Amino acid sequence: MTTIQQSVAAYETWMRAQLGADLVEAGLAKKHKLMKADSFSFLRGTYWRWAETILDICPELKSAPQLLAIGDTHLENFGTWRDEEGRLVWGANDFDEAAVMPYVLDLVRLATSAILARGEDGPTPRVVADSILAGYRRGLREPSPVILERDYKWLRNAVLLPNAERKAFWEKYRNLPPATAPDRYLKALHEALPDSAAAFEPKPRLAGTGSLGRPRFIAYVDWRGGPVVREVKALLQSGWSLKHDPSNKTIRTGIIAAGRARSPDPRYQVSGGLLVRRLSPNSRKIEVDGDAEVLLSPDMLDLMGFEIANCHVNDASLVPGILADLDDRGPEWLRLAAKAAAAAVTAEQAEFAKRG
Repeated sequence: MTTIQQSVAAYETWMRAQLGADLVEAGLAKKHKLMKADSFSFLRGTYWRWAETILDICPELKSAPQLLAIGDTHLENFGTWRDEEGRLVWGANDFDEAAVMPYVLDLVRLATSAILARGEDGPTPRVVADSILAGYRRGLREPSPVILERDYKWLRNAVLLPNAERKAFWEKYRNLPPATAPDRYLKALHEALPDSAAAFEPKPRLAGTGSLGRPRFIAYVDWRGGPVVREVKALLQSGWSLKHDPSNKTIRTGIIAAGRARSPDPRYQVSGGLLVRRLSPNSRKIEVDGDAEVLLSPDMLDLMGFEIANCHVNDASLVPGILADLDDRGPEWLRLAAKAAAAAVTAEQAEFAKRG
C-alpha cells in the first residue's frame, strides 16, 4: 500500500491533469491545512484514499451486494433544500463521489465520521452503529423523502435559521470579491438563474473539504425583491471508480440525487461535468461546527441511516438481498468496521500532519 504522502501527491497530480488551468491551488492549500487539523476533516478531504484502503482495512465488506451508493458519506453530507412543490426537505445533498460499490460502505463511512467527530461527550460507537442501522433497515422497508413541512418537528426546529443568521448568509455571498471565470462556468450560471439575462459578476468560492482544489463560482443577483444565489462547481470521476474501475468515467451525481425515494431540488442540475445548484438559508449543508449536538444525536443518526436507504433503493429488486446480507452480518459488524476504519484514518492523519 502506498503511503499517505504518496497517495496525496498522486491524486493531486491526477487532478491537475483533469482540470488544467482551472485547478485552484489556494483550495488545495486550504484542504491540506484542514487535513492536518483533525481526523474528521482528514476523512472529509481524502475520499479517494478511503477508496484505496477501506477494503484492506475491512476485507469482510468486499462481499456485500453492490449498488449505486453515495460514496463520500459523512455527518456533514446532509442538509436542506426546497423541492418542486416548495416544501422544505432534508437529506443527503452531496453526491460528487457516487459510484457502484458495496452498499455497506456508505454505512461504515457515516459511522466512522461520527466516531471521529464525537469527542469525549458524544455517543458511543455502539450507539452510533445501532442508530444508523435501525434507520437504514426502516428505510429499506419503507423508503420516503424526509419532508419537514408537517412532520419531523424536532428536525425542522433544528435546521431553520433565525433571522440574524439568514441575513448573515446572504451578506456572506454578496460580499465575496468578484473574479474572472471561464466561459463554461459563466454560461452554466446564466442558465441557472431565474432570469438568464441578469447581469452579475462571478465570484470564486472556497467551500467544503473534499472538493477543495476544484473550481467553484457563484452568481449573486437581486431578483423580484430579494437575493438569488446559484453555484457551479466542476465534477470529476468518482474516487471509487478511479481506484476500482478507472475506465468508467461516468458521473452519477444527478442519477442518485433524483432517485425514486427522494424529492430533489429542481435547481440541482448536472451537465457537461458541472454541477449547478441553488444556495439559500433553506438550501444548505448542516455542519458539525455549531450543530454537533444535533448531528450526533441518536435520532439524527437514525434518520441519516434512513436517508442512505432512500438513496440505495432506486433498484427495488436489490432490497431483499441487502436485508438478507444485513442479517448474515450479525449485530456487531458496523461498530467493529467503523472502529477499525476510524483507527486507520486517525493514524494516517497523524502521519500526514507530522510530515506536512
